[in-house]
Amino acid sequence: MPACIFFAIIHVMENKTLKNKCIVLGVTGSIAAYKAASLTSLLVKAGADVHVIMTENAAQLIGPATFENLTGNRCLLQTFDRNHEFKVQHISLAQRANLFIIAPATANVIAKVANGLADDMLTTTFLACTCPKIIAPAMNTAMYQNPVTQDNLKKCQKYGMTIVEGESGYLACGTNGKGRLAEPEVLFDWIEHGLSEKKDLVGKKILVTAGPTQESLDPVRYITNHSTGKMGYAIAKAASRRGAEVTLVSGPVTLKELPFVKTVHITSAAQMAQAVKDNFFDSDIVIKAAAVADYRPATVSDQKIKKHDDDLSLPLERTEDILAWCGKNKKKGQFLCGFSMETQNMVENSKAKLTKKNLDLIAANSLSSPGSGFAVDTNVLTLISPSAIKELPLMQKEDAADSLIDEILSLKEQRSEES
Repeated sequence: MPACIFFAIIHVMENKTLKNKCIVLGVTGSIAAYKAASLTSLLVKAGADVHVIMTENAAQLIGPATFENLTGNRCLLQTFDRNHEFKVQHISLAQRANLFIIAPATANVIAKVANGLADDMLTTTFLACTCPKIIAPAMNTAMYQNPVTQDNLKKCQKYGMTIVEGESGYLACGTNGKGRLAEPEVLFDWIEHGLSEKKDLVGKKILVTAGPTQESLDPVRYITNHSTGKMGYAIAKAASRRGAEVTLVSGPVTLKELPFVKTVHITSAAQMAQAVKDNFFDSDIVIKAAAVADYRPATVSDQKIKKHDDDLSLPLERTEDILAWCGKNKKKGQFLCGFSMETQNMVENSKAKLTKKNLDLIAANSLSSPGSGFAVDTNVLTLISPSAIKELPLMQKEDAADSLIDEILSLKEQRSEES
């Protein structure tokens, strides 16, 4: 048994979306079944209650005891097992399930679920479930690309199932092509997205900016700031989970690419300004969380600037104020939220920025607040609108992002009632 099946090499904390959710994982007879154990580990670490159902063929590739040790729940294979207290298990589990995922899904099982066939514990439970369903195919390239398989996948989509497409790469059969099971981390993201309960942003387009900008001095050096992009990425992720179509304009960061989000990567303030302008007028809500450089070198050297004994002076010039441009060009019904990072007089300075730049809301935070600022996973936000000031407690940035979106929607609703 491959040693890699027990642990996925990413950090997963208990997750409010997955905590105590009943997730049924169907494992079928593909060599990629070992990846299902890594996925199981990720889900359990995130707080989910995972129940694994295997086909007889899958049990020839990976032992049920592996999943039982990971989940603390009995792994199911047979529809009727007379060695345990009798109950209609496929119905009782189907009624409890919050989400059902088949990973890996063979061509055979895909054909069964596409056509309503139910001849084992996995397919009978799957047919009885009314919760969201995800299918992650894994098979030889020729089988995957066969028109019959593709038709079956389309049929599954027609019935409301989500398909996580196979990836391209080296396959167990010794060929290269499409058909590999998506990685456990990718499947985890799809499950989290599928379990998101709030869908109050469906039909909305949201533009978010995140991270720093870099302003070149020469081919070697640049001016930047300490922003990591964590807050902006948390906002983009939260908006996407709530159903929005999200465009994220990101400066240079080391964060993982967000699934379900269109990301535009930029480097300089000028590039960010252009990307914002390209997407601004199509957006219902604009949230400017990026830390854009206020100044850039007035000239950029083509060659590395050599060190001398004398001091070096760097003439700087202003970059375009992107937030001010957004405020001037904001159309009726559009909502504009800015961010303000302060070291003193946070509320006074932020209120002045709110008015000067024609914002609907500003999220202010202070570097002097414990747990707030750059490069940490928490934040302390003060939400300032023209009519109110709301102080949020110390939160994980993903929770703070949800609270910010809640406030934006509340203000938009108030505005609609007043108009």
